[in-house]
Amino acid sequence: MEKQTKNYSENPQEIIDESFDIIDNLVDFGNIPEAFRPIIRRVIHATGDTDYADNLIISPMAVEAATKAIASGKSIVTDVNMVKAGISAKAINKFGGKIICRIADDDVAKKATESGKTRAITAMQESLADISGGIVVIGNAPTAVFSIIDLIRREGVVPALVVAVPVGFVKSSESKEALKIFLDNKKDPQIPYIVNIGRKGGSAVAVSITNALINITRETQTG
Repeated sequence: MEKQTKNYSENPQEIIDESFDIIDNLVDFGNIPEAFRPIIRRVIHATGDTDYADNLIISPMAVEAATKAIASGKSIVTDVNMVKAGISAKAINKFGGKIICRIADDDVAKKATESGKTRAITAMQESLADISGGIVVIGNAPTAVFSIIDLIRREGVVPALVVAVPVGFVKSSESKEALKIFLDNKKDPQIPYIVNIGRKGGSAVAVSITNALINITRETQTG
């Protein structure tokens, strides 16, 4: 029997490198700030969707704020465990930080039932101490985005960065737009953000953004 020749690579780094080469050929990164490119590449790589080159909005100080928070061991608070599971815990632990998600905690479920609010809202309310100075990463729950706006406005909590890319049809677009408008108009202190326009988003997007920021932090520390 004639031996078949493989027409694909089995080497993971070669596959990643080829993927990034394809992305670079499909997307014009010329008008995108250099500091933002690794984030956008990661998101496109994770989703196969080049639209994120146009609809991912990264505020000017987002990368700098994230690297400072990660390097100083601040917590990363996520809306769902799927996002938590995808973030590089080993790297965060090395910096002395933690990845926190309280949505499945029994006390959160109980308080959510008693209040008639979503567990995503309650989990954010129960994470005030970790959110302060930390990074909030939301990939699924629009109500978590509205909760963060409320916590900043009413409780005076100041996260280092808010990543909000919830997916869906019910208030997903509206929550991201509301966060952007709120934070754009908030001057003292300013809070940077990463959001996207429209209904797209989800755990893979949230994770890829966060892991890109972790990689940037590692390169900054070693470079």
